[in-house]
Amino acid sequence: MASQNRTRRQVRLSRSLGLALTPKAVKYFEKRPYPPGEHGRARRRTDSDYAVRLKEKQRLRAQYGLREAQLRRAFVEARHEQGLTGESLVELLEMRLDALVLRAGFGRTIAQARQAVVHRHILVDGKLVDRPSFRVKPGQVVQVKPRSQTMVPFQVAAAGAHRDVLPAVPEYLEVQIEKLRFELTRRPKRAEVPITCDVQLVVEHYSR
Repeated sequence: MASQNRTRRQVRLSRSLGLALTPKAVKYFEKRPYPPGEHGRARRRTDSDYAVRLKEKQRLRAQYGLREAQLRRAFVEARHEQGLTGESLVELLEMRLDALVLRAGFGRTIAQARQAVVHRHILVDGKLVDRPSFRVKPGQVVQVKPRSQTMVPFQVAAAGAHRDVLPAVPEYLEVQIEKLRFELTRRPKRAEVPITCDVQLVVEHYSR
C-alpha cells in the first residue's frame, strides 16, 4: 500500500511538473499529459513569471529528489563558482553520490539509488559512504560493497536490466556494470547531464 501511494504521488507530481519522474510514471503520464485535478484539462490562464520560474525550480528539485534547503545550498555554492551559475548548479548536483549511482544504472530511480547509499551498500575508493549528498570527485571509484553484490536488486542491476528505462551512460562516467563499479572520470558538463530543466529560470527564481 505504501508503495502504491508513493507511486501515485510520483505520478501526480510528474503530471503537475510536466515530466515523467519514474519509469512507472511514464505510462500514466503518456495517457494523461495534463496537470492533475478536475481543471487539469481546461485551458489554463497564462502563468505569471514567478509561477514559471517556481515550476522550473520544482522540476530540478524533483529530478534529484532534493529538499528545498539542499537545492538552495547548492545554488549558493554554484553562485561562488566561475562561469554560469545555472550550469555550475547542475554540475554540482550531478556529482552527488546518489545521482551518479543512478546514472551508472545501479537503480531505476533516484529514490532507489539513494536507498542503496543510505543502506550502506556503496563504497567510494573502498570506503563505506552512506551520505547521498557526498560529492564524488573526478578520479574516484564507486562500487557496490562485495557482500551486497549478491543481493537480488544488485544482481538485476549487474545484468543491465535498468538500461531500458535510463538515459545512455554519460561520457563523464566509466561504468563496468557487471562488476557494479564506476569511475567519475571528469566533472560533468551541463549539456551532457540528462535532466530536463531551464536552469536560467532557476537562477532567476533564487536571484529575485
